[in-house]
Amino acid sequence: MKKLLLSIAMVGTLVLQNVSAQVFKPIKFEEYDLPNGLHMILYEDHSAPRVAARVYYHVGSHNERPDRTGFAHFFEHLMFESTDHIKRGEYGKLIEAVGGDLNAHTSFDRTFYNDDVPSNYLRQALWAESERMHWLHVDSIGVETQRKVVKEERRNRYENQPYGSFFLKLMESVFHTSQYSWTPIGSAQYIDKATIQEFKDFYTHFYVPNNATVVVAGDFKPADAKQAVKDYFGDIPKGGEIDRSYTPEPAQTAERTVEVNEKITPLPAIGYAWKTVAEGNKDQYALDLLANVLMQGNSSRLVKRLKDQDQLVVEVSPITLTLEKDGVFGVLAVANQGIELTKVRVALDEEISKLQKEGISEEEFQKVRNQTTKDIVTQAASAGSIAFQLSHQYTLFHDTKRVNTELDRYLGVTKQDIQRVAKQYLTPTSRSVIIYTVPKNQ
Repeated sequence: MKKLLLSIAMVGTLVLQNVSAQVFKPIKFEEYDLPNGLHMILYEDHSAPRVAARVYYHVGSHNERPDRTGFAHFFEHLMFESTDHIKRGEYGKLIEAVGGDLNAHTSFDRTFYNDDVPSNYLRQALWAESERMHWLHVDSIGVETQRKVVKEERRNRYENQPYGSFFLKLMESVFHTSQYSWTPIGSAQYIDKATIQEFKDFYTHFYVPNNATVVVAGDFKPADAKQAVKDYFGDIPKGGEIDRSYTPEPAQTAERTVEVNEKITPLPAIGYAWKTVAEGNKDQYALDLLANVLMQGNSSRLVKRLKDQDQLVVEVSPITLTLEKDGVFGVLAVANQGIELTKVRVALDEEISKLQKEGISEEEFQKVRNQTTKDIVTQAASAGSIAFQLSHQYTLFHDTKRVNTELDRYLGVTKQDIQRVAKQYLTPTSRSVIIYTVPKNQ
């Protein structure tokens, strides 16, 4: 019987690998560098008459000074202010007026700007992006306007939301010495203290061609895109050498506990967090699959045990960060009405310990592999998602071709790998514990 089960498992693995090879078609793209260091990636997809012009800067919150946090996120907002040829408040209108969409996002390691437009407006989108790369106005009007916007965003998203501070507390606890100890939102006090010249210096240092990747993805002619990029970005001067300094985080040797008592906390909650590995490390892929089995989705172990079976919690939220220099694996469990946190903690510890001792079942293993295959194939189904993946691989690894081998890395993870990383990283001595208590007057 044991041999039969093993044979079935082997057949299932072979079938999955064959299916993934058929459904995941290698992404074909072209890439090159301009003389000023700007990296270009072109991906054609003529399935719809739209095109995405996206600019990715290799700068995030970990590139900031500890006494001037929030700069990268601040520029995400400031870049929508005025330039030499775009009046204040007009950037969004340039894209939206032609039926386009635009967005931006800042992380710990990068900032990106998206302009999705009808195909015949590609040149306009590229021109607009070149404007803010080189001719942005870093002036008192724009800076003062965005100071207010950023501080209001921090209040609404982090300070006035139940458990909104969890992410901030988590990073402060897990990281004590490295630049990941603060989040992209930064500190309002440092944004207030910063001078116009400090903002200008940050802009001229990081928002330069040799620190950027431009991706054109969708319905376009390569010759037209190349000419537009040359016309609008080619004459922008190359910037200086980019500061990539990073202070490594030493190994944690004892559990850390943070207690949070906020008036807006409706129910007690407990969070666990561990420092893991940088993106691209082979253990990252095993940790991703571990997170899926343990705490992502209704069929995950923590959700089934804590929420459905024992009804100890109202919510289980996974925290997985794959960062350029490090990583974080964590979970936040919000207790049910009348449930003591000690019971939630016992259940959390039991489920983690059980997985460490026994590993995962063959059914769980095949399910997580199927889900991962589906996710990666789905990501390769839209030009916008492909544009992100292409630039992400180049920005962090300078190896764009990695986009076609990510699925192989996940499929190379074994059940034993998942059990091993659970034992290796999810230890009590390397754990940060964040506890939310409910005020006594509630």
